Amino acid sequence: MTLNNEFGAYEGPETTGEYELAERHALRRVSGLSTELADVTEVEYRALRLERVVLVGVWTEGTLTQAENSLRELALLAETAGSEVLEGLIQRRLKPDPATYIGSGKAEELADVVLATGADTVIADGELTPSQLRTLEDISKVKVIDRTALILDIFAQHAKSREGKAQVELAQLQYLMPRLRGWGGNLSRQVGGRAAGGVGIGGRGPGETKIELDRRRIRTRMAKLRRQIAEMSKTRDTKRAVRRARKVPAVAIAGYTNAGKSSLLNRLTGAGVLVENALFATLDPTVRKAVTPSGRPYTLADTVGFVRHLPHQLVEAFRSTLEEVAQADLILHVVDGSDADPEAQIEAVREVLSEVDAAKVPELIVINKSDAADPLVLNRLQREFPRSVTVSARTGAGIDRLLELIEADLPEFDRELHVLLPYAQGALVARIHEQGEVTKIEHREDGTEIIARVPRPLAAELERFEVAPSGQ
Repeated sequence: MTLNNEFGAYEGPETTGEYELAERHALRRVSGLSTELADVTEVEYRALRLERVVLVGVWTEGTLTQAENSLRELALLAETAGSEVLEGLIQRRLKPDPATYIGSGKAEELADVVLATGADTVIADGELTPSQLRTLEDISKVKVIDRTALILDIFAQHAKSREGKAQVELAQLQYLMPRLRGWGGNLSRQVGGRAAGGVGIGGRGPGETKIELDRRRIRTRMAKLRRQIAEMSKTRDTKRAVRRARKVPAVAIAGYTNAGKSSLLNRLTGAGVLVENALFATLDPTVRKAVTPSGRPYTLADTVGFVRHLPHQLVEAFRSTLEEVAQADLILHVVDGSDADPEAQIEAVREVLSEVDAAKVPELIVINKSDAADPLVLNRLQREFPRSVTVSARTGAGIDRLLELIEADLPEFDRELHVLLPYAQGALVARIHEQGEVTKIEHREDGTEIIARVPRPLAAELERFEVAPSGQ
């Protein structure tokens, strides 16, 4: 059996979904993924702490380059989790095989690759069903995990705070629940006597099986974690409410994992948060105070990084944390300008932002790592996304321009008004409290007298109620 090492361009007709025979039968190797050590003196040490993995993906849509980039990202995820990548394989299919993910014949070839490389784990670039996991493990004779389980494992390694650990555990339990394995009929539920169609004396089961017991314990634990997360989120809600009461604008940094969000936070505020060239180095949100060039204060929040196909369980578990983004006045969407496919990063991040109801928040795209990016790529991104700025958090290039744009985009309280609102205008009074900064309020016979600083759009609506200050 030979595996095709050449990629070759796909030339099959797109409309019919048919591929040339060689194209369909090729289990493609992705070059440049192996992280095996050249220095054999470290092999024994590495073998003790790292799993040896083979990656496998299914290319169903897009170009071959996009499929390879997805598998290379999976390799980075595997390395972040502490694995040694031995081989990367891609199978071209219309859709993943429902039984084995890559097809039964390719699964046998994968088993040969696992045997030849000495791998102990296979990682699939997608979310596998419980049956696909079991079938691939039976064929390959090694542990099989999918992209979702890998990301959850990385989150579990990096979670430091009590809330972060609780959120990750909840996501892991949600993922584990449908994947618990039973032990067959010998551990079935308690069976009735012959009258009930059972097998009578000696054939009754032990009652609740181990898998049912596990499921019940998991459901109980998940309920407890949800209560804990809800309690912990109240503290953050209180702090956020205090900032809102003081009318401090909020800016959130969001973006793809390892795009340089924490580096940008440090550059803008001197926060000193962890900066590491690794995926998902930041899991716990960091909120710091910052000032615009004119001295106006605002808060800057660093958030967890996103990734293509971010597990839905994680989005749900981290929803309370991601509220920092949804309730911000401005999102700094950080993009790695040196990435092979920055547009795909932007699309993946926007997909998650829409899931947490942050799609309507004003967005400024910050194209980071300009010192390492191709100038042609930077120019292309700036043409595609006019509301963008190019910076380097490492060197400081473009930071002054970024600060100017942040100041221009922050909500302004630049109009002080003295108004007398009739009591029938209670809705306007509420909006002044919600959007403005009230310095005086007095209830008179003919209405509510208010002195406040409000945003310009609201000021335009209030002008007809404006009165001269008392004593003039």
